[in-house]
Amino acid sequence: MKLIGMLDSPYVRRVAISLQLLDLPFEHQPLSVFSAFDRFREINPVVKAPTLVCDDGTVLMDSTLILQYAEAVAPGRSLLPSEPRCLLRSLRVTGLALAACEKSVQIVYERKLRPEDARYQPWLERIGGQLLSAYDELEHEFASGWPDIDGGAIDQAALSTAVAWHFSRRMAADIVPEDRYPALAALSARAEALAAFRSAPFGDGMWRAAG
Repeated sequence: MKLIGMLDSPYVRRVAISLQLLDLPFEHQPLSVFSAFDRFREINPVVKAPTLVCDDGTVLMDSTLILQYAEAVAPGRSLLPSEPRCLLRSLRVTGLALAACEKSVQIVYERKLRPEDARYQPWLERIGGQLLSAYDELEHEFASGWPDIDGGAIDQAALSTAVAWHFSRRMAADIVPEDRYPALAALSARAEALAAFRSAPFGDGMWRAAG
């Protein structure tokens, strides 16, 4: 399989980390949807990151759908709990993390792509409020207890939350204060120390298999 997209995208990064933890081999092509638009379009005409080119040539997009397929073909591994109540909580937390990703990306696009004199401050304030609401909920979840990841095991909910938090702090730190969310800051620090996270560092580099 081939994963297309930059690791400065939280969606691409969560897929790269998840595929490794699911023990699914893949190649990474760090193409930008901006600077490499034409090259990306040759692979996926929609030019959406992440894109996954499957072994049979099928092109998938959207990180959640890609990971749904990955879970189906992973060799006896899963990042999701099987017990329904645990799964329900995991899906709720993952949804909150993805909302935080979405709002963070919207803020980045608004600040970097829209001319300053065309920015609509009430819209930025609304997005920022939604982002903080997502992190308020996530802080409550992780402060009230979540399986420890220090042993190297991490589920999709914690993985996605850690990726989202790291992205927000790198790209919108003025909106997301670290001292307001100690449980999330601690989760991120532990997650970033894991081999699967280190092999897919945030930025414009290429994923490398751990070890």
